[in-house]
Amino acid sequence: MSPTKFFTSLFTLTTISLVLMLSSKPCLAQLSPSFYNSTCPNALSTIRTSIRQAVSRERRMAASLIRLHFHDCFVQGCDASILLDDTSTIQSEKSAGPNANSARGFEVIEAAKREVERICPGVVSCADILTLAARDASVAVGGPSWTVRLGRRDSTTANRAQANSDLPGPFSTLDGLISSFTNKGLIAREMVALSGAHTLGQAQCFLFRARIYSNGTDIDPGFASTRRRQCPQTGGDSNLAPLDLVTPNSFDNNYFKNLQQRKGLLQSDQVLFSGGSTDSIVSEYIRSPQTFARDFANAMIKMGEIQPLTGQSGIIRRVCNAIN
Repeated sequence: MSPTKFFTSLFTLTTISLVLMLSSKPCLAQLSPSFYNSTCPNALSTIRTSIRQAVSRERRMAASLIRLHFHDCFVQGCDASILLDDTSTIQSEKSAGPNANSARGFEVIEAAKREVERICPGVVSCADILTLAARDASVAVGGPSWTVRLGRRDSTTANRAQANSDLPGPFSTLDGLISSFTNKGLIAREMVALSGAHTLGQAQCFLFRARIYSNGTDIDPGFASTRRRQCPQTGGDSNLAPLDLVTPNSFDNNYFKNLQQRKGLLQSDQVLFSGGSTDSIVSEYIRSPQTFARDFANAMIKMGEIQPLTGQSGIIRRVCNAIN
């Protein structure tokens, strides 16, 4: 064989081997804003209408839906695992410590799913509906909008143990919060921006009781006194108080102003402005609500893309609380 033919054959064999090697690797499907454009073109508008109606009935639901999405993504990725009920083989995340008697909005997601199933059966995942619902809830109460990349699929299992271990709690230290978010690929600035979702919603008395009776230097005495009226030292565990004292039903930057005045309701709120590394970020969000809104939207995009199931992974559930 001539040298020319030898090297031509060698090149051909190498090329074939490379093609075979690449074709044997799984193709990771990418999330895309246009994922449902051909398969269910009215999906996004149908979901948006359903979420708007739910929030118009109860403004607090906006906070609940954003929180539900967050609590889903921090446990085995954004796969709608938080929506699954207990079965003989599934330990529901709904009964994990951070979710029991506090996570809410499940029926809103189920209602949106029913509407989408009516027009496009078996096409749109519960994971995508939950991600879109968080965005649409923000917009419904005056918060920012953002482009949601779609194509997530639903898990066939839940992980109660991971919900108990990975979700940050109301008593977290600043280092603890930073670590929890870093473990999910989110930096400290994104953690502070996402904490700004506490400009909405309410918390139960037992979650902030220790703080308001602590007589600590990191809480405004007048604020503590006000909160004690609805949160006695014993009893009333489920009594509610707004996370943002000023505008609890509107998306704005008052949450950060509260922190500057030592009026954060939860300990995990106040640690963001307590002489630590995130004080400057809080101050920036106080000066510029536009910066906060932009950072919040970008952080929600990033959080919404934590370990999604795509391609042939997972399933499309017919209902969100059970596998098919």
